[in-house]
Parts: sequence; structure tokens; C-alpha cells
Amino acid sequence: MHMLLALLVLFMISGCNEKNDTDNGNQPQFSEPVKVQVNGYNGNIMEPFLSRDGSILLFNNLNALPENTNLHWATRINDSTFDYKGEITGINTPYLEGVPSLDNSGALYFVSTRSYATSLSTLYQCSFANGTATGIELVSGVSKLQPGIVNFDVEVSADGKTLYFVDGQFNQTGIPLTADLVMAEKNGAAFQRLANSNTILKNINTSDLEYAACISVNQLEFFFTRLKAPITPTSSPEIFVCTRTSTNEPFGKPSKIEEAEGFVEAVTIAPDQRTLYYHKKEGDKFGLYMIRKK
Repeated sequence: MHMLLALLVLFMISGCNEKNDTDNGNQPQFSEPVKVQVNGYNGNIMEPFLSRDGSILLFNNLNALPENTNLHWATRINDSTFDYKGEITGINTPYLEGVPSLDNSGALYFVSTRSYATSLSTLYQCSFANGTATGIELVSGVSKLQPGIVNFDVEVSADGKTLYFVDGQFNQTGIPLTADLVMAEKNGAAFQRLANSNTILKNINTSDLEYAACISVNQLEFFFTRLKAPITPTSSPEIFVCTRTSTNEPFGKPSKIEEAEGFVEAVTIAPDQRTLYYHKKEGDKFGLYMIRKK
């Protein structure tokens, strides 16, 4: 769970749910994974996000020391090939910047540790165009403003009205105790946690660690990553999917995407709503992979 582990290294700061069964009998079938090339870039690719029109790939490099985690972008050549354009201008600092997500209007959401010591907040928003970020500000109304609780990972819906993010609770030695997904709805210029977020996500959040949300355009299909708790040196995350028939309903029981094998995290979905991208650890490096729903 590399965004979480990176936050542990950077912060070292100071409730579990009943575990729900998964629905492996209703698992969608996917193609064999294909490695995705980003021409002109040979570093780690993590936390990918594909713009809603599919033309731009956003990602961060390694979420751990000794690298400074920054946001990068690339443009699409074809489904399995992108052209690297560089770091996003105007957004990166000596602190961690990662986990980008973009709505249809060009509003970019991301995680940064730049002000956690004073704000107890890590989710930011800005405008993104042609590789440049402007108007960076904290996302209001999301953080619990409690030391030891960190919001990591963020996904914005295509219409920009809903945020999906994580509440992570840490003990005083920096060990993660819980990680659960949460929803918030836009309320003016800020966001407000949904009163029924726990109900909508009741089949997703467990006593294990859930993070890295990805939502379809119609918000009826939900992808996420799960890591068994407590974390051990051999822990390996897995990718899950669940669905619902209406945005007023809870998501159903999730099923594991078996075709995404190995140390895999952080799905993003293409405009066809069938093609998924995610990062995978190979040796000591993270690369980008693609699978397509049959």
C-alpha cells in the first residue's frame, strides 16, 4: 500500500468494521494484462489516472523515499502507448504530491503533505490545462482535522460533484490501524461528507485496508484496492470491483479481479468504461498495465 507507506515515512504521527464476504461468483472477465509504454520516461509509474476523454495520463513517480514524489503527465498515442511530457508545472514541492484525479471541467484533485503539520489536511484542488496547474487550494470540508487521521488517495467523479477518498487512522508510532473509503458531495465551493457514505460503502469497507477508488462515469461501477490487515512484509494488495443499479443504492459485494495478478494497485478507467489501467510492482520498480473487460 505504497501511498500509505509513504505517508508513514513522512509523518510518523499519531474502529474497524465487520468484514464482508466478497462475491467471487459474479466476477467480470478481463483480458490478459498488457504492459503500457510511456515513451521518454523510465522511472516508476504509480497512481495512474486517465482523463475522461482518454487523451491525458496523469501519474506520480515512486511513493517512497529516497524519491521526491511528484506529479507527471503524458499524452495518448494509442491504448498501450503514451508520450511523456514531463512534470506538471506549478504543482510540485519538496513534499509528496500524488494520486491525481481530473473531472470533465479540468479541475484536478491530488494528495499533498505540504501543510499537514498545520492544517491536518492533505487533499488539494486546482485547475489543470496543457500540463500546468493553477489556483491550488485545500479541499474544504473533507478532513476530520484530527491528528493521526490522514486522507490519502482521492478520486473525483466525472461531473465534479462527488469525491471518493480514504480515512486512514494511525497509531502514535505511525502504524496504520484502519483505512476506509469515504464519499463527499460538493456543497458550493467546498465538499461535505455524505451522511449515508457508510451505508453506500458498507459492502466495501472491512477490517482490512481499502483505498485507491476508481468510479465509472455513471457512478454505478466502483473499483478499489484492498490490503489485508495487519500489514506484514509479505502483504500484497488486490484489486476489486463492485456495482449497483442506482446512485441511490449501496454498492453490492465486491469481487476480486483475478487477471490483475501480483502486487497491483490503483485502477483508472478509460472512456470506453471497459479498459482498466493500474500499476504493478516488478522487482523493485512499478510499471503501468492495462486489461480490458470481455
